[in-house]
Amino acid sequence: MMNEKLKAFERLLTIMDELREQCPWDKKQTIESIRHLTIEETFELSDAILKNDMQEIKKELGDILLHIVFYARIASETNTFDIKDVINTLCDKLVFRHPHIYGDVKVKDENEVKQNWEQLKQKEKDGNKTVLSGVPNSMPALLKAYRIQEKARSVGFDWEEPQQVYDKVKEELDELDKEVAGKNTEAIENEFGDVLFSLINYARFLNINPEDALEKTNKKFIKRFTYMETKIKEQGKSLADSTLAEMDVFWNEAKNN
Repeated sequence: MMNEKLKAFERLLTIMDELREQCPWDKKQTIESIRHLTIEETFELSDAILKNDMQEIKKELGDILLHIVFYARIASETNTFDIKDVINTLCDKLVFRHPHIYGDVKVKDENEVKQNWEQLKQKEKDGNKTVLSGVPNSMPALLKAYRIQEKARSVGFDWEEPQQVYDKVKEELDELDKEVAGKNTEAIENEFGDVLFSLINYARFLNINPEDALEKTNKKFIKRFTYMETKIKEQGKSLADSTLAEMDVFWNEAKNN
């Protein structure tokens, strides 16, 4: 079985070499030019995972693997690094960050594994880097907030109980209400951001990924809205021609379906 896996990977590397040498499009690509495609493929994988479509997940994983091999091939042309270096660097990191497997460290659960992981990441960094410097600037704001909170937790800066976090949510909502009453747009925006940040924090304490939760709600809304729109069209009308009361009838039907 291992030999078959190695053969499959060797086949991919050979194809990548041939494409890079012979295909006009592949020959022109740079690390910068395929970056946006990698981001797109990552989102497509995320969609497949949310749909629990295993065949699509397999396909999208292949697309991402292609990109990894592509980057490594481009870098090898300037002797910067190659796929062997990528794999060995990853293996070294995995061994270092799993001392409970490859060392004598004891852990009681997955939470301790995560905390050790973040602390070991800090040891790998240049001493001048900060705890939060590893959070990518280009990461979407919701995910960025979640990672910021996780990294702060890794060094002990965190709430102790979920109720404390929920109380903070209510406190931030009260502050938002006051600013809304004052009609100060900048202050409202600041307080709204604080509410979102505290809700993300609360989700973390509930062991919920806020990104996944929000995406499920997005999909639920789209499904119900589409049902409502379809039913209204069946009556020979459009949403623009319908009253809110008429739309509510079909919206409630969609909720019950």
